[in-house]
Amino acid sequence: MLQSLFIINQSNEICLEKHWTKNISKTVYDTFFDAVTKYAAGDVPPILETPSNSLIHILRNNLYFLYLIIHTILVPPLLVIEFLDCVHSIIEDYFGSVTETSIKENVVSIYEILDEMLDGGFPLATESNILKEIVRPPNFLQSLTDAVTGKNTIIGSTLPTNQLSNIRWRRSGVNYTSNETYFDLIEKIDAIIDRSGYVISKEIHGSVECLIKLSGTPDITLAFTNHRLIDDANLHPCIRFSRWKRERILSFIPPDGKFCLFNYHVSSLSPVSLPIILRHNVLLRERGGRLDVVVVPKTMGKPVENVKLTIQLPPEVLNITASPSVGRTSFDVTSKLFQWDIGRIETKSPNPSMKSSVTNVWRFNRISNQWCTWAPVSCGNKWRMNQLLVTGYNGTASPYDAPLPCGLDL
Repeated sequence: MLQSLFIINQSNEICLEKHWTKNISKTVYDTFFDAVTKYAAGDVPPILETPSNSLIHILRNNLYFLYLIIHTILVPPLLVIEFLDCVHSIIEDYFGSVTETSIKENVVSIYEILDEMLDGGFPLATESNILKEIVRPPNFLQSLTDAVTGKNTIIGSTLPTNQLSNIRWRRSGVNYTSNETYFDLIEKIDAIIDRSGYVISKEIHGSVECLIKLSGTPDITLAFTNHRLIDDANLHPCIRFSRWKRERILSFIPPDGKFCLFNYHVSSLSPVSLPIILRHNVLLRERGGRLDVVVVPKTMGKPVENVKLTIQLPPEVLNITASPSVGRTSFDVTSKLFQWDIGRIETKSPNPSMKSSVTNVWRFNRISNQWCTWAPVSCGNKWRMNQLLVTGYNGTASPYDAPLPCGLDL
């Protein structure tokens, strides 16, 4: 059973608090505030123990989502972390962004959402499409009408349709004029590369994001090639686990709307070739230094879009002057984040390069990390969607009624 939720900003100010059983004195959170002061942002241990309570938190968008659990009640910490991540996702889906401002502007709606998500401290409704039937998303015109009439139409007056169905994550009576299904396969690669661009170590994390607009009660089957590369997966409750465990095939009745089908991890032993190679030369001295970067695409003739390079500079750096061959650069003097927005890279064009001078470095330090993002392109891990089968939905005949070779590289 979950006790209390706090949303706290970087200044240790409480933006929102919610109690499900009884109010808890804020003094129990002194342990958390001491840890925030002691550690850098993002390095605070996710679980903190006190003599009578456990404090579990996640950090999202510079906001701490903190939960309190009493020791007399046995609750798995991973359940709490998963629920906190679900709370963040629901708020983001409702209001577009999760910031201190958006939380304070929609605090009433968030309280109503949290009331529906937990019943007496136990998770109840965690699917966005179900919650939106109970607590309607904000609408400016409707809010103006409510202010004039004095009524509250945020809360739905009818029973959610999933209560009339034996599928708790999908509402009944779904009907669309045109049936559509979208799958986004997203991968994040954590890699260490040397000065020449060779990969020393890497780790791949991915997710399959879905947008389902199908009438009736559809049944979807997804098959993949080289599915043995996945050594860890976090599945949505709608997935039939026994078939996944036996055949490595995703078979499920999907929720309505947008949701994350599953998260996965690809073994570090699997061969992978990065679509972008960074060749860099970093020189930091007491009174200044240089930072030169060349971006080399390796995509077998395919262009790379929306390329952005982000570098975390040491706190001693006061300024950096960059001269990129393409794109534009920016430097945040507060967070010490340097960004180079390259955009689209054509394989026949010269490789994007940047020369920059770092000024006013008080003492020598090293660059903490750097990361690069880009739009869809093959990463060379040979894991791809092979077949898609959709059956059981209401509508006219569609080419998706039969197995479809997708051939989408991740």
